[in-house]
Amino acid sequence: MNQLHQRAGRFQRFTDFYPFYLSQHADPVCRRLHFAGTSCVLMLLGYCLFSQQWGWLWLVPLAGYGFAWLGHFFFEKNRPATFTYPLWSLFGDFVMFRDMLLGKMRW
Repeated sequence: MNQLHQRAGRFQRFTDFYPFYLSQHADPVCRRLHFAGTSCVLMLLGYCLFSQQWGWLWLVPLAGYGFAWLGHFFFEKNRPATFTYPLWSLFGDFVMFRDMLLGKMRW
């Protein structure tokens, strides 16, 4: 288990959680898979919203979690933070996506 995680226990604020979240995404392939999954989620949500084709919404968690979990299990070789911190991890994914999109984080 990560030392940052051991010291922190349960995180009270996102600003405390995010460094731990980033430590769980050190592998660039894992980060790229997260980016791909989040991109698919946003495109699917946009498509459903504009087309009113709500039947496609079932693909949202599959795309979002599928890409991310592949990255964790096969490249990062760790347990996704989603299992312990589901809401913080969801928010962290979108912050990491934004940071990668804006060039604040390496791909």
